[in-house]
Amino acid sequence: MKFGIILLLILFIASPLLFFSVSGEEKAASCDAFPHDKTSNKKGEGMSFQIQKSDKDWKGQLTPEQFRITREKGTERAFTGKYYAFKGDGVYKCVCCGNELFSSDTKYESGSGWPSYWAPIDEDKIVTETDTTLGMTRTEIMCAKCGAHLGHVFEDGPKPTGLRYCVNSASLDFEGEEEE
Repeated sequence: MKFGIILLLILFIASPLLFFSVSGEEKAASCDAFPHDKTSNKKGEGMSFQIQKSDKDWKGQLTPEQFRITREKGTERAFTGKYYAFKGDGVYKCVCCGNELFSSDTKYESGSGWPSYWAPIDEDKIVTETDTTLGMTRTEIMCAKCGAHLGHVFEDGPKPTGLRYCVNSASLDFEGEEEE
């Protein structure tokens, strides 16, 4: 009889864990208001990039945060990146390979907490891939030269393109315009 009661108590206590468990990805998405690191949709499947290095080489070149974001498809917390409120005139380059990606002329305040641009310098500088992580479909943007994860593009931006390239600061370097 005691064994039966103990077994019932264990099942009663454990049942919410057995039947209502939330996956780590769902738990992460529900706890914070920012996208988390993604582990599926391997970077550049079916794509080949001009610059290819081993993880060891990338880790030697990048900070741990830059590596996490650009090579492991991570995301920095909103309103924490060094360029989200930055207003300098110049060019934003890929932190991995120096590819010129965005101009300060197309940067705008989207309210998202990440640097946002309505267009890249040249559409050939960016490649896109469908990202279905976190239970939603988004369009990932990557550097066309090295495959670095930059962020995502959304169709809620300003004119003339109607696009919002939402980019992680850690995936960018900035080169200011020289004054004459």
